Formats: sequence, structure tokens, C-alpha cells
Amino acid sequence: MVHNYPSDDFELIIPDLENEDSVTRTFRRLDPERRQAVLDALFEEAAEKGPARLNIKQVAERSGASIGSLYQYFGSRENLVRFLVKIAVGSMVELLRVSLVSLRNLPFREALRYYIVEGVRYSQSQKSLTRFLTLSAYQGDEEIGKTVVRPIAVVMRETVRDLLKAGMARGELRSDLDLEAASRAVNVLIIGLGDSQLTPHLNTYFQVSDKDISFERTLDAALDMILRGMAAEESK
Repeated sequence: MVHNYPSDDFELIIPDLENEDSVTRTFRRLDPERRQAVLDALFEEAAEKGPARLNIKQVAERSGASIGSLYQYFGSRENLVRFLVKIAVGSMVELLRVSLVSLRNLPFREALRYYIVEGVRYSQSQKSLTRFLTLSAYQGDEEIGKTVVRPIAVVMRETVRDLLKAGMARGELRSDLDLEAASRAVNVLIIGLGDSQLTPHLNTYFQVSDKDISFERTLDAALDMILRGMAAEESK
């Protein structure tokens, strides 16, 4: 996912991080552009090297801040890494949970399509964060998998599960649907569709879209396939 960190999400998450001493109030009071530069530098550095090998000097050079200022904002390198993980996970989890409130009231096909399209659009607007999260998901680092990937992945799967459950309750989807297994199957399909649009080498492999076949065309075919397999008889 240039990176415009959603200010509302930031303001929701940052007080908790202050309470945990992961970041100081000085950082929150920074000019938004300077604060944004530090966030971008953090995610870009972590995307290249991973949180465990994050280099404060390189973060300072990328952001235009001094090393002393970074220590003033975060207190220590360990706090800086903790902040990075918390802000990445917290922002995505909060976004998913807020989105679900309105999505679960939409017809299932419409909700799932909106979830995928808007997820891709948001991720494309958050380049440094998306790059960090995508590399975290695919590089296989056990610690990053535990601290960054799994918390987000669980909420993504639960979001799909809640959309399926709402569709079943409205009679759109089969009442005998294996909800737990179906949510995993749909989740992995839409992750492949979405990630292909965020990481070019995945699209080369998955062949989701090209100059002849648009992403939306493949997406609609996938949604039709999902609905035909899961729709209640009267909805088909």
C-alpha cells in the first residue's frame, strides 16, 4: 500500500501506544507532514529489511529526521519496532472492523464486491504500508507471521465469515452451508484476487488481469462462481 496514513485511525490508535510507552506525545504533536514522513520511512525500511533488522540511521535518512529526534519520539529502538507493528496491525484491524458495520447490511454479493474493490483501492493508496504488509505475508518470517500477519489475517477471515453468516440469515445463501470451511475458501480466493493487484509478480503468477482482461471482469466471474455454489435455491 505515496502513503497517506488515515488520520482518524492514527488518532484512535496512538493514545494506547502512548500508554504503553511505545511512542511519546511529542510524535503525535508533530506537523502532519513530518509525522507522515517518519511513518513512510518506518514502513519502507521494515519492508526492505524486516522489523527485526530495522536500522534507525536509515529511518532517519529516509524521513529527514535526526536520529536524536527519533529517540525523542520513541525512546528506544525496541519501542520504535513495537510502534511499527502496532500501528500496522491496529490500522488494518480497525479499518476492517469499521467496514464490517456497514457491509453486513448489504446483499452478500454487493458486500463482498465492495469489500474487495475498496480494499484494493485503499491498499493502493497506502503504498508503504501495503508493501510492508505484503512482504510480511509472503516472506515466511516466523516472528513477523506471529506479530503482524496472523492478527490481520484472522480478522480478514472473520470478516468474510460475518458476511457469509449475514447472507445466510437473510436467506440469500444456503442454510446448510459449512460456515467455517466456506469462510476460509472464500477468504483465500479473494486474497489472491486482491493481492494480485497490489504485487505485480503475483499477478504474473495468478494471471488475474492483463491488457485484455480487466480485474473487474475476473472479479465478477469469481463472485458469480461463489454465489452459484452458495446461493439458496430461491435466490439462484
